[in-house]
Amino acid sequence: MTVDTPPADAELDAAARALGQALTEHKWQMAAAESCTGGLVGHVITQVPKSSDHFLGGIVSYSDQVKKDLLGVPAELLERVGAVSAQVAEAMARGALERFDVANLSVAVTGIAGPDGGGPGKPVGLTFIAAALRDGGTTVERHEWPFDRDGNKRASALAALRLASRVVSEA
Repeated sequence: MTVDTPPADAELDAAARALGQALTEHKWQMAAAESCTGGLVGHVITQVPKSSDHFLGGIVSYSDQVKKDLLGVPAELLERVGAVSAQVAEAMARGALERFDVANLSVAVTGIAGPDGGGPGKPVGLTFIAAALRDGGTTVERHEWPFDRDGNKRASALAALRLASRVVSEA
C-alpha cells in the first residue's frame, strides 16, 4: 500500500466496517495482537456498532516480555531476528489464535512507530503485519511508512484491517 498522507478517521472506519462485514458474512470471529499500534486496531474495530459479533479482543504486546509471556513468541526468535520482523509478526498472529481459541482469524502488527528506535536495516516506519487463519496459512506484509509516530500507527492499523479483509474474502 502506498499512501501520501496518513489515513483519516473516515478511512479507518470504512476499513473496519468492510472487515466486519466480511467476518459476519463468513460467520467468523477474529482477534488481534498489537505492538507498535498500541491497541489502535482493536480501537478502530470496536468503534463500529455490533463489532462484538465478530471481534473477540486483542493483546497489546508492546514489550518483548509480553510477546513471550502472553503470545508465546519464542525468546530465541526475538533474540535472533528482533521484535520487528516478519517471523515475529507471524508468531504473534499464531499466538493470538492459540489464546483466542474460537477465533478463525488473527491479525498482528509489529514495527517502529518513531520518532526514535530505528537503525541500520530497520528504519523508523518499518512495520510487519501478519494475518493468520486457524485452518490455513499466514500472510505477512512488510511496510515502510514515511510519517510521524501517529501517522505510522494509523497507516499500520489501516494496512492490518485491509490485510485481514483480504484474507477473509479469499478464504
